[in-house]
Amino acid sequence: MKIVIEDVKEGQEDEIIIRCNRLDESLLQMIYGVKMQQKKLVGISDGQMHMIDANDVYYFEAVDNKIFIYCEKRVFESKLKLYEIEEEYSNTDFFRATKSTIINLAKIQKLSPAFNGRFEVLLNNKERVIISRQFVPELKKKLGL
Repeated sequence: MKIVIEDVKEGQEDEIIIRCNRLDESLLQMIYGVKMQQKKLVGISDGQMHMIDANDVYYFEAVDNKIFIYCEKRVFESKLKLYEIEEEYSNTDFFRATKSTIINLAKIQKLSPAFNGRFEVLLNNKERVIISRQFVPELKKKLGL
């Protein structure tokens, strides 16, 4: 693979062009990684708005008609709806785990079968999240299992 980096003139937009014979999984992961670096979320905590890098998010959860963004040590509220988050991050490492939860697959430390066809994930921040059995087939497909 050949990589070419060119300087652009002041005021021009950065651009990435990919020329390939076949768009394989490794190229798709690279593209998603670049896209994720640019995505920022607005999280609200103590009445203040914070810019959150999507890569720092462990999972999103809907509780009592509010959406929460869980990072390693902090929790923020989001004004987005869960379906909006799912649409925005559908081609990334984010995965719908239950009707009320979207997890970041890149933050999974351990995955194990649980009762009734469900799975339980242990995240890098030591939190545990259940994956509903209806979402297990999609999880296996995403992880290549």
